[in-house]
Amino acid sequence: MGEQAVTGADGAPAPERTPDPGGEDAAAATGSPGPATAGMTADGAAAGEVEVPGAGMTADAGGATGPQSRTADIVPGPGGVMTDEVGVVTGELTLRTDFADGRVSLHVQYKDADEWYAVTGGSAPLADASGLDAVHTIALGLLHRPEG
Repeated sequence: MGEQAVTGADGAPAPERTPDPGGEDAAAATGSPGPATAGMTADGAAAGEVEVPGAGMTADAGGATGPQSRTADIVPGPGGVMTDEVGVVTGELTLRTDFADGRVSLHVQYKDADEWYAVTGGSAPLADASGLDAVHTIALGLLHRPEG
């Protein structure tokens, strides 16, 4: 194959230069407008200039600081779970661990029921929603005792 001449917009030969891989020189050498972006563009803007909402990768749609919750079915050990509203509940339950407004709180309900009850002593400050999974896991470990 033969050499191809690179010309400027006016048709005159372009000055000879060594392209800088990935830089503006590479874009000029290939005839592409603007800096090279490794093919990553959105709406014609270079990838470095594009804002990506939600790129923080939070677990829930509520965001890192919005209300979030986790649920799991449990069977408490002897004595059940003490609640503020109705006292002790036993049998098959669902545990819900909520995070909102800088606090974590535990609630239980009879499995598939509508009413939720606050677990007595089951509320505490939590500085960041990223700790919600850990609190939920600990609550499960304490309350789920199907073998007694």
